[in-house]
Amino acid sequence: MHRTSARSIGWTVAAVFLGGLVLPGCAENPNYGYDTPAATKSEYRGNTIRSKGSVFGSGGLSLFGGDKTPQGGATAPIPVNSYLWRATLDTLSFMPLSSADPFGGVIITEWFTPPESTNERFKMTVYILSRDLRADGLRVAVFRQLNDGAGNWVDGGVGADTASKLENAILTRARELRVASVDQ
Repeated sequence: MHRTSARSIGWTVAAVFLGGLVLPGCAENPNYGYDTPAATKSEYRGNTIRSKGSVFGSGGLSLFGGDKTPQGGATAPIPVNSYLWRATLDTLSFMPLSSADPFGGVIITEWFTPPESTNERFKMTVYILSRDLRADGLRVAVFRQLNDGAGNWVDGGVGADTASKLENAILTRARELRVASVDQ
């Protein structure tokens, strides 16, 4: 009886190990947006770095004949609008960046203290939500803190239209970038 239990445990461990190797290759990439047109999805999939059917990634053990590598060494396109991305970076260039994720479409700045007002500081998070150059494809969150005089920073209010003004500035810059690229 002891021998049968050890054998069944061994098979269970082997099955779990093999399942852990094979199942991740079957997962859908979360970067494919369901709101993206089918042509864009297939175009994006054609440039993915991960090979279809590959258990060990690019250049690894390839199963089921899936050897799709990027053509000409190209990388996958950014799944957000490139004009909005560049315009956001241009508009916020005066602030130090904490994080910039082009695949998730999120830009986070560090705290910034304006030279004319050393008792307040600002931080911004920009979400680029679409591949299209549209006003609803962009969200800005603005945070403000005030120095209480004892060296502590406390949250302060931000004007109701501050985020809207920043969104409009980014959208204006994105349109300028688009017009400049069409003129070339």
